[in-house]
Amino acid sequence: MEAWEGELKKIVDTEDYFRFFGVEYDPKVVSVNRLHILRKFGELREGIEREWPEKGQPDGKREAYARALERAYETFLTRTPQEEALFKVFRQNSSGINVAFHPDGIGKNG
Repeated sequence: MEAWEGELKKIVDTEDYFRFFGVEYDPKVVSVNRLHILRKFGELREGIEREWPEKGQPDGKREAYARALERAYETFLTRTPQEEALFKVFRQNSSGINVAFHPDGIGKNG
């Protein structure tokens, strides 16, 4: 593991990812889409990890991560979270039934 990868694991705030990788961003866009951007970034990072050669260039990997963050961010400049459907709540129920939470439970009398 490279030193930068250790530093990356310590990052908590979305904005800190952008600063770490030197990716420009609009705070308003990040404010509204932070969870979706991080989720998309996580998916892209998983792809990088699966495909990165064991003896690949460490600087190249960091650059690939930076491009992945930029791509994740740019996704939400043109698409909505509903269109991306990264979270289960946005995925269509294949049965066609609209499932909703009911605080009293379903089928309770009383």
